[in-house]
Amino acid sequence: MNGFMDSLGEKIMPLANKLGQNRYLSVLRDAFMLSFPLTMFGSIIVVINNLPFFSDATKGTLSSLFGNGQNATMSIMAVFVTFGIGYYLSKSYDVEGIFGGAVSFASFLLLTPFMMTLEDGTEVSGVLSLDRLGAKGMFIGMIAAFLAGEIYCRVTKKGWQIKMPDGVPPAVAKSFAALIPAILTLSVFLFINAIVTGLFKTNLHDVIYDVIQKPLVGLGSSLPATLIALFFVQFLWFFGLHGQIIVNSVMDPIWNTLMLENLDAYKAGEKLPHIITKPFMETFTVGLGGSGMTLAVILIMAFVMKKKQYRDIGRLSLAPGIFNVNEPVIFGLPIVLNATILIPWVLAPLIVTVLNYLVMAAGIVPPPTGVSVPWTVPIFFSGMLATNSILGGILQLIDLLIVGLLWFPFLRLLDKEKESAI
Repeated sequence: MNGFMDSLGEKIMPLANKLGQNRYLSVLRDAFMLSFPLTMFGSIIVVINNLPFFSDATKGTLSSLFGNGQNATMSIMAVFVTFGIGYYLSKSYDVEGIFGGAVSFASFLLLTPFMMTLEDGTEVSGVLSLDRLGAKGMFIGMIAAFLAGEIYCRVTKKGWQIKMPDGVPPAVAKSFAALIPAILTLSVFLFINAIVTGLFKTNLHDVIYDVIQKPLVGLGSSLPATLIALFFVQFLWFFGLHGQIIVNSVMDPIWNTLMLENLDAYKAGEKLPHIITKPFMETFTVGLGGSGMTLAVILIMAFVMKKKQYRDIGRLSLAPGIFNVNEPVIFGLPIVLNATILIPWVLAPLIVTVLNYLVMAAGIVPPPTGVSVPWTVPIFFSGMLATNSILGGILQLIDLLIVGLLWFPFLRLLDKEKESAI
């Protein structure tokens, strides 16, 4: 078994490392992290405005007073992501990042229709709808930002710049240096928009949304796709690779879009369209002690296992594990390349995720509202915040018990193996 795992690891690790170091996936991950503090702020405002013990009148008053806290952050997430893509992509090419970010964001806006359709069908021009800057504009924003960043960086690298004398202040010199690359890049997107709107009487936002975003979001919100993603998270972690960083780089655009769509429905008082969202992944799959839902493992090690080595590792891992940091137990047990616990390591998160999905699909527990909960929030509290219901917290406690039951026989076997070895 160990020989097979070593052989498999030799084949998997180079591919996973290459994927994890991919320029575009790294840029996308960093761009989403740029928006993280802002979405956290917006989520806090949404939670406060919709506390379950408030009356509808109170919620309405709070929304009118503090609603911009969410409108100016989570609702326009595409703004921060497009700027972040341009910024980090430019930095990866050793090009001035701030101008790359501004050009990418402006390129996205050049493809954005400044028109809003009212409920009666009337079209108002010169108005930018918030949904174009949020969930609906996420994928066209990412495509435009990457393309604009590439054009801007390549033109800059060719030396097509206006170079100012040495005595000119650096800020002025950098602005002139960015002038030609910015004009050329923005001109490309202006002409693309003119062709699409002039010849085809539509806009790229709607085209990308219908052709790419809706199918991908539909696939990403399915239970099978989620289980595949979780399997690879666990499988890569088994070989010592950070599975979440690698898999989330691919799946985060989909899960974040689903999150924003749920949030829009929640604010409008409508039925939540999705169960699987970014908050679902962080509070009902890896929110029980970190990847692999290892908080139950830590508790068993700290208070049930007999060998001092395991008890010490469990107790040292307890404090970080409560806040969903589980590297101490992953490398201390160890979980990495430990064939004895491969089965519960991979299967426990999959089984619990299926349970959580079915319970929410049946309406027993409400799905996540779209509020982004920091991944370090302890269980029970994170479940309540994500679903705006105490039932979300109770479900997490049930998950913890199930994971513990699944792991216990294998940990007991590990304990006995250590016993006989000594």
